[in-house]
Amino acid sequence: MSDTPDPVVARNPSETVASFEHHSRGALDRVQHFLHRFPTMVPVIVLLLSVAVFGLVSPNFFSAFNLSLILQQVAVVGTLAAAQSLVILTAGIDLSVGAVMVMVSVIMGKLSVDFGIPVPIAILIGLAVGGATGALNGALVTRLKLPPFITTLGTWNIFLALNYYLSNRETIRSQTLDAEAPMLKFFGERFSLGGAVLTYGVVLMILVFAVLWYALNHTAWGRRVYAVGDDPEAAALAGIQTKRVLMSVYIVSGAICALAAWSSIGRVGSVSPTSFFEANLESITAVVIGGISLFGGRGSILGPLIGALIVGVFNSGLRLAGVDVLWQLFATGWLIIVAVAIDQWIRKISS
Repeated sequence: MSDTPDPVVARNPSETVASFEHHSRGALDRVQHFLHRFPTMVPVIVLLLSVAVFGLVSPNFFSAFNLSLILQQVAVVGTLAAAQSLVILTAGIDLSVGAVMVMVSVIMGKLSVDFGIPVPIAILIGLAVGGATGALNGALVTRLKLPPFITTLGTWNIFLALNYYLSNRETIRSQTLDAEAPMLKFFGERFSLGGAVLTYGVVLMILVFAVLWYALNHTAWGRRVYAVGDDPEAAALAGIQTKRVLMSVYIVSGAICALAAWSSIGRVGSVSPTSFFEANLESITAVVIGGISLFGGRGSILGPLIGALIVGVFNSGLRLAGVDVLWQLFATGWLIIVAVAIDQWIRKISS
């Protein structure tokens, strides 16, 4: 007599032994998955809605003068946001970008005006200094393994102190630049395009984003940047030299800050050690609103360009509507909070 238990047989051949429930996605789930695949659509939608609302509220909003003015106003911060974006894509943050920009502008101005160095050489030295500041930040993060937030908070103070020391807290005036170094104001020069008046600083901003978009989407370096930002341990196991990638990101970011420094001289018309004092926060604002995740590894480089435009549209629209500057800051603050909340909501898909 066998002790083997008899197999369990369904009484009815049509009886269901096991079944799996299939949950159909609701409209909100489909939106969440869509935004997870295309995170840049969030700032695009916000920008279009903002333009539509302010266009209805303020009849002058759609004038060629106002629209071109918005582009001029965001040119410097937008370029700086491109530098910030690279670092944030690697799950870091750079609080020193504004201080680097102002310090490099002072170096360019002092070398050209006070030391008589030819302007092209002064500009090249400024670009080299920008890259060197990025290399310093990168070395502290990769070699000493310091947190990017603390590292760049420290270097922000260092570069700001050097800025005040090198400039002696004095401004190089516009008339002096016109006489001795007019090339430093190149990106402030205006040209007409279809009724709009733009500056070469706007062209620089667009070119920087275009080059970065190509590099991040069509080169091995770009794929490595995203991989390091998404999961550095997995990237290392895949054979990616994470430290080298991080160093390259910080160096490129520093060089872009130097380009923003040259653009800022044209925008302001002078070399001031106190210009763009809030540029650090403004660049982070553009990146966050632009849909790049603060956790790294996700988002399009074009997002911060849209984010900078959103801030410019809000400021211009509220100003034309007669809203006090205080409430402009209030609105920008809520934009940041909503952008981070949406990012957290979208990230739940991958958790």
